[in-house]
Parts: sequence; C-alpha cells; structure tokens
Amino acid sequence: MQIDEFLDLARKRRSIRRLKPEPVPDEYVNKILEAARWAMSGANAQPWEFIVITESSTLKKIAEYAEYGKFIAQATACIAVFCKETKYYLEDGCAAVENILIAATSLGIGTCWVAGDKKVYCPQISNLLKVPSNYKLIALISMGYPLSDTEFRLTNRRPLDHIIHWEQF
Repeated sequence: MQIDEFLDLARKRRSIRRLKPEPVPDEYVNKILEAARWAMSGANAQPWEFIVITESSTLKKIAEYAEYGKFIAQATACIAVFCKETKYYLEDGCAAVENILIAATSLGIGTCWVAGDKKVYCPQISNLLKVPSNYKLIALISMGYPLSDTEFRLTNRRPLDHIIHWEQF
C-alpha cells in the first residue's frame, strides 16, 4: 500500500452508527483483528485481548450500559478491546483500535468507536463478558455494513498549515 492509498482510507473512515442487519463475515472479522494484533505496543507488551460479540441479546445489553453507544443494539457485531493493566495499556489499546478502524474501512465495514477506559459502565461490561479484573476496557467498536453509501462521505478537517508547528508551537 502506498501513502496515497492509506490517506484515502484515513479520509474515508467515519463513525458509522446506522447499519444494515447484514452480518459481517467471520473472515472479515479475522482480517480486521489480524491488523489489530500488529499494532505497536510499548516494550512489545501486546496487552490486548479482543472479544467479538455477535449475539443480539448481548449487543443489546452492552447498548443499555454504554451511555453513548445505544446504537450498538442494532450492530451485527461489536469488538470489545481489553488490555491487561500495564504501564502503557491505554496507548497500546488505542493503537490496536486505530488499526481495527482503518482495516474495517478497507473492507467496506462501518465502525464506531465507543470509549471504554474510565467510563462508569466498564465494570458492568467486564462482568457481562466475564473479563478478568486485571484487564481494562479500552473501547467498544460497533461493526456492520453502512445503511447507505453516503455514510462514508468526506468531512472537513482543519487545514494542515493551521496545525503544523516546526520547532516550537
């Protein structure tokens, strides 16, 4: 992949909350998680674990708990990203999440990142998914096919020359 291809994917990636009821193939989920496991991690700790949820009743329960993730109830899949509590667990987990989002976009799968770390619902979701207590919820990522082709429309970003600073702020 060339940088222009990567930039196209990065530009196309959106938070997609309206999804078709069509399931995401296991093959795609495995490819997406293959990308996640190749994320960088401090001291190569690789503290992540990924729980793939496709059971409708569990998706609905997660949506009940996650205050800004009600749309998870309509997803056909959700990836819960947990990390063992290491020095850089949050950074490592977020690197894996970014790989998940970009990989899913490359396959035409819509995603939306719902925050985990330090949210009040983390213990409820950890209990629901039977996660050991030394793991932290980093993110919930809803997945599915976008309801319409316009979901991946481009949005505006601040101009590059407004955000780059050389040597000093």
